[in-house]
Amino acid sequence: MAVYIYSITFKDHPLRLDGLEGVGAAASPLRTVTAGPLCAVVSDAPEELRPKRRDIGRHQEVQQRLLADGTVLPLRFGYTAPDEDTVKQTLEERGDEYADRLRLLEGCVEYNLKASQDEEMLLREILTDSEQARQLNDDIRAGTAAPDTAVRLGEMVANEVRARQEALASGVIEALRPFAREIDSSPPTGTDFLNVSFLVSDEQDELFLATELSLAHQMGEGFEFRLNGPLPPYSFS
Repeated sequence: MAVYIYSITFKDHPLRLDGLEGVGAAASPLRTVTAGPLCAVVSDAPEELRPKRRDIGRHQEVQQRLLADGTVLPLRFGYTAPDEDTVKQTLEERGDEYADRLRLLEGCVEYNLKASQDEEMLLREILTDSEQARQLNDDIRAGTAAPDTAVRLGEMVANEVRARQEALASGVIEALRPFAREIDSSPPTGTDFLNVSFLVSDEQDELFLATELSLAHQMGEGFEFRLNGPLPPYSFS
């Protein structure tokens, strides 16, 4: 029977699974599959697996419970295997790799940071700092611009926005890098200029949070920092 896989741990993990429900309408009980020093937390896989709020919540609840008691290698929502034998075989074949990763994640959590800057504020900064952009904008407003002026100004502003946002993102990451074991950056979306995850150990947790808060204050009005965590270290599994 197909199984749904939540996490991988060392088999000496407390594995407090009581009271937790598996994904799917049947909410099958959780159990473990062990191979060597490793253990996978699984349940029966539902016939139709969809990212419903109920099931995502159950998946996350398992990760949080395991994380509270020890080190966990969390799998993202949706991983299944044909049967328990396949899970056991995978644990045996990739045991060293999983064990090394678990040791790296020991005592760590993930923090995800997104940041954005007010678009009007950024545009004002560019027009203030760039004489050429300011002149093109003035020409457009005065009705004396050449036919291609709007296109030239748009390209100039877009390039400047990209350069400034890349510099901002790099500066934030470098300020927080000393407090993270690993960093995983993702392409920002919407108006964000930053989307990055940090693997932070217990020893560095307070310094990381204090530094992030200080950066947000230093950036000042017009910037929005959104920190999510502590989370199971999905981005580093």
